[in-house]
Amino acid sequence: MQAKETLFADLVQGRAQQFQVPLYQRTYSWTEKHLKQLWSDILEQAQLLESEEEKASTHFLGSVVLAPSPQNEATFPRWLVVDGQQRLTTLSLALAAIRDHVADTAPDEAERINEEYLINKRKSGNDHLRLLPTQADRPQFTAHIRGPLTDQTAGSGVATAYAFFRKKLVEADDPAAPQDVFRIEQAITSRLTLVAVTAERGDNVHRIFESLNNTGLKLSQADLLRNYLFMRLTTRGEHVYETYWLPLQGSLSNDELEQLMWLQLVLDGDDRVRRQDLYAAQQKHFEERRTSEAEIEGYIRELHRRSVHFRRLLHPEEEPDLTVRAALRRLDAWQAAVTYPALMLLLDRRERGELDSSEVARAVAYIESFLVRRMICRVPTNNLNRIFQAAPGQLPLDVPVTEGLHRLLSSENRFWPDDAELRDKIRKAPFYQYGRPQQRKLVLQRLEESYGHPEPVDFTAAQLTVEHVMPQSPGDEWLRALSEETADDETAEELHALFQHTLGNLTLTAVNSELSNHPFERKQDLLRGSHLEMNRRIAATERWGVREILARADELANRAIDLWPAPLRGVGRAERSRDWQLAHQVLAALPHGTWTSYGDVAAFLGSGAQAVGNHLANTPGVAYAYRVLTSEGRVSDGFRWAAPQDAGSDDVRARLAADGVRFTSSGAADPAQRLTADDLAALLAGTDDETDGEDNAQDGTVEAPGEETRAERFFRQLTADDSPETVDAVRALFVHWEELGGWIGHGAGRVTTSAFLMLGEAGGPGRGIWPMTLYPGTGRGGTAEVVFQYLAAREPFTERSLRAELLTRLNALDGVDIPEGKLELRPNIRLSLLEKDRNREVLAQTLTWFRDRWEDRSAS
Repeated sequence: MQAKETLFADLVQGRAQQFQVPLYQRTYSWTEKHLKQLWSDILEQAQLLESEEEKASTHFLGSVVLAPSPQNEATFPRWLVVDGQQRLTTLSLALAAIRDHVADTAPDEAERINEEYLINKRKSGNDHLRLLPTQADRPQFTAHIRGPLTDQTAGSGVATAYAFFRKKLVEADDPAAPQDVFRIEQAITSRLTLVAVTAERGDNVHRIFESLNNTGLKLSQADLLRNYLFMRLTTRGEHVYETYWLPLQGSLSNDELEQLMWLQLVLDGDDRVRRQDLYAAQQKHFEERRTSEAEIEGYIRELHRRSVHFRRLLHPEEEPDLTVRAALRRLDAWQAAVTYPALMLLLDRRERGELDSSEVARAVAYIESFLVRRMICRVPTNNLNRIFQAAPGQLPLDVPVTEGLHRLLSSENRFWPDDAELRDKIRKAPFYQYGRPQQRKLVLQRLEESYGHPEPVDFTAAQLTVEHVMPQSPGDEWLRALSEETADDETAEELHALFQHTLGNLTLTAVNSELSNHPFERKQDLLRGSHLEMNRRIAATERWGVREILARADELANRAIDLWPAPLRGVGRAERSRDWQLAHQVLAALPHGTWTSYGDVAAFLGSGAQAVGNHLANTPGVAYAYRVLTSEGRVSDGFRWAAPQDAGSDDVRARLAADGVRFTSSGAADPAQRLTADDLAALLAGTDDETDGEDNAQDGTVEAPGEETRAERFFRQLTADDSPETVDAVRALFVHWEELGGWIGHGAGRVTTSAFLMLGEAGGPGRGIWPMTLYPGTGRGGTAEVVFQYLAAREPFTERSLRAELLTRLNALDGVDIPEGKLELRPNIRLSLLEKDRNREVLAQTLTWFRDRWEDRSAS
């Protein structure tokens, strides 16, 4: 191999030659972000030329790796572009834009640019192009180099890049600050340096390709495997590419294609391969079998066939059978990509004639039930990948596929809850705290549909949200009603914590925040007019308390049992100990300086406080069991160590103090350090679902003609609950945030809306960050939620020291004392504290500090 520094002009000028982008290379993918950076570099070099500082440093653009093409000729050199096609394509398009920009005013110069850099004048067909892209990009690129510009693909990267440069050249002609377009041409051709690495004919180009991938120029597993496949197709590459690969690549994104390749490995029996090991596993498979070119073609043909099945999972509307389509839509809404191996198997068996559509629909119903019942019963999801990845290879051979899948999912350690467990969890478990929001909504939607209303709701058009009938923030009237149902040593607040999040207390509604936390009589009037049958049934009851919640839970349980089939009996049931395992997990996760109560743990589990106490007293080895106290923050009179302690280590208060728990003057644990049932749920939930700000935060524009904006809704709700001084302070906070370069995103909630203090771009996950979310109080005063838990997964605040500094700065506000233990959670600050001038100043300084830390990270 030879390497040398060169310029674009030196690389492509001179005699007729061609640079071919191999079939295995990814398509052109530079975005406006890349183009803007390149344009800035080009203008900088053009300005240096204009000021005659030609000795100034040129701009290093990167490397280009070339290898002799199999079609190489002595009189017409052809080179494979192993690496650098994005740079060469972009520079060629920039020069084509310059050529077209001057075509009318300087046609001779336009022709010169064309002949020196873009075409081989005396060659025809594909040989006419000096750069020959992959087949996917070729029509667009050819149209821009040779014309005419017709039938452009919408969203084409090539067309987007060409249009970008045409626009920038028009801007460069601004009379107020004119820039010589030929200086720009000269900067591109003679001021952008490249390192050209040229391989000899005997060099293994594929190994070069792999080496580049291992040294920072990251390519996907699909890119590597595509390269490998077409390097092996020495005689039929063009035919296979046009017949199978190009349609395949057009129907799936690169990530989806990689997923399909992985699924094919799984379906072919390799049930333990990880997606990140796809390329190595498939390469090993081919080389161990000494796979021929015909077999490689067969593999790609099979990928093409199965891509039709895969698209039906990604786009259920493409499934022709109505029943199967509806079932696939529900799994798509559930975001059940983990089930793809089993679903692909079912669609493949149907195509082969081993199943009909009714059997496929029944099998998908088993899969849906498996997921839904586990979610309602709070079974951890961490083994779902393994279960479904192994399914194709573990299906029993002595029964039809549908029955085999039912048996497989019912077997021991699959933890498919039976009817009794499902009924029990619907009565007791805090449904609202488990699973993803769209999953909870889907369960309620399916239950509503089970009523068979003659005029069913269009759930895709209706803007429905999950509503607590007994509110999350109950007023005095609700608590007085609950106190009538309390047992000995039980408070109304504890009873509320036990039942507020259970399925029996939840419904769907499109009614706005007027529902909120109003008394039940007011909610009855609103629910009575609902089009949903479940809401009309709630409205028909005289009161709403624990008895009514449990009665509705039993009714919903009956419907759930009919909707979602049960596992087979006698296959081998799982133990019921996992509920306590969940308790052990959450207690082990208690941060330093926190405690919780028996009632909080009970509400988190859907159990009883006494049962929690008995279990902890009789189960040795439970981490931090001594940090479970009474609701008043005291050691229970019945507390005992489950196992003997060393002398001097059995003092509970001493152990609590050593763990950072503070005590008040009355001897009780500091209530600010207590973790509620909601806090415990958040501890185990992690940050997977913390995308509300990115996915839902919008800038407060009108949702529909005549509707109030999200911003108007937020301030209407805030004004109804907080003083004018607090509302003014929040408005001033928003103004300051926007002056810092941030923007205010508003959540989609109608019952309770929200406002996010956003930094970064709107419009997609991973683009923004926010330090806090503001909520109106719905009767108890507005709050600002500090999202430490979310920040722990976002740079630069993955560093705990930065989150700790944010906490310290917030604690400088008068009236704020967030314990360090809540750095793992999302504690609240009362918005009314912002009425103080000093607090507003401190918060403004804190937010400026936050912005600066984020920008430091972005700049680096």
